[in-house]
This record gives sequence, structure tokens and C-alpha cells, in this order.
Amino acid sequence: MIGCGVIAQRHLHSASGTPDLEVVALADRDAAALKRTAEAFGIKRTYPDALPLIDDPEIEAVVLALPAGIRCAIAVRALQAGKHVLLEKPTACDVAEVDRILEARGDRTVGVCSSRFTFLESARVARETVGSGVLGSLRTVRARGLIGSKEPSGKPPPPWRLSHKLNGGGIMANWGCYDLNYLMDVTGWRLRPRTVLAQVWTTPEHLAPGRAAAGSDAESHVAALIRCDHGIVLTLERGEFLSMPPETAWQITGERGSLRLQMVPGQSEEAPVIHDDTPPDAGVVSKTLVEGPVDDVNHLMPIRDFAHAIRDGRPPRTSLEKGRLIQQITDAIYESARTATAVEIDPTPIP
Repeated sequence: MIGCGVIAQRHLHSASGTPDLEVVALADRDAAALKRTAEAFGIKRTYPDALPLIDDPEIEAVVLALPAGIRCAIAVRALQAGKHVLLEKPTACDVAEVDRILEARGDRTVGVCSSRFTFLESARVARETVGSGVLGSLRTVRARGLIGSKEPSGKPPPPWRLSHKLNGGGIMANWGCYDLNYLMDVTGWRLRPRTVLAQVWTTPEHLAPGRAAAGSDAESHVAALIRCDHGIVLTLERGEFLSMPPETAWQITGERGSLRLQMVPGQSEEAPVIHDDTPPDAGVVSKTLVEGPVDDVNHLMPIRDFAHAIRDGRPPRTSLEKGRLIQQITDAIYESARTATAVEIDPTPIP
């Protein structure tokens, strides 16, 4: 495990509860965090830097629990040393970085943690329902996750969270990658995005203190319209620190029916998956496919899936190619917002 921050603690809790892998070493430049984490999880081998850990011949795989701004070079170095690599989300700061990792991958396994919410039972049911064809030809795929402004926590906001240099972006990099990964997954990775039109907004000036670190330059609100092949339209809106109550809704609409979804069950009173059908002799007929609550496996499964993928010689749930497609869309969203024009993309082929 390279990095001992908040997300690393969740990986370590997950790893300690499964027999599929063993965490044998930690690395972090923060000596206090490294010592504290090693003691908490009984890990004896520690390194003050990533490179000595990567050069340890007994280590088979590394988890990069680091901000995207410093992750690419370490990922490339780990792959060159023959390690398998699990990347935290977002995949990278831009597509060029993903391509550097792809070039270095060779026969190693590389996974991306934006897959987290695709392991939920509700996601499985949604995926199977869409795959059955019961919705008919798809028309719109929608993600909306908006969080109203809350009282500042009192803790200094991390400088990477709303930074293009340190994290590859703001709310789009932090949460939009989850939304895209989830919607792509439950539609079987069949969506082929072609045209992106988007707008982003930074944190309102009167709300920035206590919420956005000094020097933050990335967005806390994004809206995008993405036209895909076969006339399918994907819309995404993500935001935090907003002047509105929270609102969450994911929906997949076809010519015959639709699914109402909750990517994060529990954020809404609505059931995690509802199928709305349109029989010819009636109006809209709704059926709940998944009742709440849903097991919380979103932090356990990416690292466990990664271990199984290495052992089974298969791609992880979200492979590097899938991560590249998400990054393509993300890059196009930022370019469209910057240029105030629609941006064309040539989607990454998914094996």
C-alpha cells in the first residue's frame, strides 16, 4: 500500500477481512501516519518512500492510494518493476497519463477503483435488467448527484481535492468518475460517446472559506451533455457546496421502459432499483426490483476483485481500457467547459 491517508485506511480494513490477499508493506512520506497505520494493522515492513517498496522483490502488487497528480509516474515505475497495480480514482490527470500507464503495463494486471459502486447488488440487478433488453432501445442515460452547502467541518480542506494539478480536477474527478463508471457498467459498456458539451463552476466565493483550500482552481459543480452512437444521450450533473437541498437520481430510459436507480443506496428514500414498464394496454406500470438496504461492499470489492483478477488472469471489473474511456469523457468535459464549444471524441475500444 503506497499512501496511508483516508482511502488507504479503507483499503486496509477491507484487506484485513479477506483471505484473498495479505498487505505486507506500507509506504508514506508522512512518518507519523506511516507509523500509526503500520501499528494499527500489524504491518512490520514500512518505507518512507514509494520506490524502495516498489523495488522489494517479495511484493507482487501495489495499491496506489494517492492523489492523481503524483500517481502516474509511480504507477509506471511499479509496472516496470513487474508489479500489478491498483489505481485509486480518478484513473489519471488526463488521457496522456493513462496512455503512459498502458504502454508500461505489459502482461501485468491494472485495475481502477472507480468501479466501487458497480459491485453492489442493486448494480447487478440493473445490469441484468438492461442486458435483458426489456427496456428496448436506449434513449437517455442520466446521473444527477447534487449536495447542498453544509456547515464547514472545521478541518482544513485538503489542497488536492479541488485542484487540476494535484488531482486532475474537482468534483468531476472525485465523483463524476464514479457516476460514469456506474452508468457505463450497468449498460454493459455499450455506450460509445462521440460529442461532449459541458459547463463547470467553481465554489461560490462566499462559501469557499472552510470548504475549498487556498489556491483551489477546479470545479465543485459540473453539467455535461454527451451524445453517444445510436442516438443515445448521457447527461451528468454533479455538485457540492450548492445553494439547494440535496438531490440524487440516476435513470436509464428506453423506448419500452426505464429504470430508476440509486448508485449509492441510502442517499434517497427511493428504492435502489425501480423498473417502469409501458404495456400497450395500460399506462406506466412500476415494479421495485431491489428493496433497501443494500450491503455496503463498495470499499471491500475493488481490492478483492483486483486480487482475484491477478490469480485468474482476467481483467479487473474496471480495466485500464475502461478507465481510459472514462478519462476521455472527463478530458472532453473540461475542454468543452474551457472553450465553450462541443468536443468530439473517438471512444476507447473496450476488449
